[in-house]
Amino acid sequence: MTPRAPPLSMSQVLLCGAAIVTLSMGIRHGFGLWLQPITQAQGWSRENFAFAIAIQNLAWGFAGIFAGMVADKFGAFRVIIAGALLYALGLVGMAFSSTPLLFGLTAGILIGVAQAGTTYAVVYGVIGRNVGADRRSWAMGITAAAGSFGQFLMVPTESFLIQSVGWQQALVVLAMAALLMVPLAWGLREPSFGAGGAVRRDQSILQALREAFTYPSFQLLMAGYFVCGFQVVFIGVHMPSYLKDKGLSPEVAGYALALIGLTNVLGTYAAGVLGQRLNKRHILAFIYLARSVAIAVFLIAPLTPMSVYVFSSVMGLLWLSTVPVTNAAVAQIFGVAHLSMLSGFVFFSHQIGSFMGVWLGGYLYDRTGSYNIVWYIAIALGVLAALVNLPIKESAIERKTAAQPA
Repeated sequence: MTPRAPPLSMSQVLLCGAAIVTLSMGIRHGFGLWLQPITQAQGWSRENFAFAIAIQNLAWGFAGIFAGMVADKFGAFRVIIAGALLYALGLVGMAFSSTPLLFGLTAGILIGVAQAGTTYAVVYGVIGRNVGADRRSWAMGITAAAGSFGQFLMVPTESFLIQSVGWQQALVVLAMAALLMVPLAWGLREPSFGAGGAVRRDQSILQALREAFTYPSFQLLMAGYFVCGFQVVFIGVHMPSYLKDKGLSPEVAGYALALIGLTNVLGTYAAGVLGQRLNKRHILAFIYLARSVAIAVFLIAPLTPMSVYVFSSVMGLLWLSTVPVTNAAVAQIFGVAHLSMLSGFVFFSHQIGSFMGVWLGGYLYDRTGSYNIVWYIAIALGVLAALVNLPIKESAIERKTAAQPA
């Protein structure tokens, strides 16, 4: 038997993986800044813009399943290169779309598919295969923190670009930045996938899927992740417009999103560290419940720039902290052979929630002139997610193995 190639060094995996996630997540976290410039310039409704971003999240989640399958079989670096090219193409198309349909195809489908190949599920598969279980949750926390740093870095940059060169040219600049992920992908080229070879797996894809979808804890993880998507994407896309409607300056929204990104660096890193020491289901339940409390206090308190910054800082600590814990739980239960694919399915649930959050925000605003109903739904869903995470069983699943020949 040909000996398996040694794993990549952890420092290389973390450096390249974190840089890719920083770019991919950093760019997409600023899309809410384009809502008013694009709708005002094109004469579209907020629902037109929100629906395209909702489609983006749904396409991201659906394509993530297949991106994970391909990455598990042929390696992540090919998937990341394709995703980076699609990202650049989608951003340019987003800049020059003249109708809501074209905008939905570019900002929605193209960028959504691109994100599937350049974010957590694919990168976490590389981490799972190259970092030991004793440091896996921590390593995933590092990568998630990089995505948060991308938000802190890129959102003010995108705001500056919009104000200095205009919203169309700003998207073209971001398209060029997305191409930087191509050389970074080579740092995640795993020797064990050389010449089309894949990592040895004891289950077929169908066996792995059957096992996961008949296991109640996997279903509960998916349900909680649905709520995560609903909350963070609704807030990320609609909060800038919500604050402007309340009379606050656009700079407040930009600083708020940047604060979410900055404090999320701490939150995701802390969640990854705690995931090595505490029950992951308890961490997840706390995060979802704390989000509901933070939203409720934000709505009750008088709205000022300071209250916005406090809310953003608290939400930032909880923002993507579910990501390393949820993915580490999947790896702990099912192993790493099909990790990218299974993480893709869990993330698809997240993106269905994202679709609902961003679309309902635009739809109900256009119908009622207010975001209040969606805020209340986000609170109720957070409480529900906290409850459904408590029964999760985190121990490795017991599989029946074929008897060895004498």
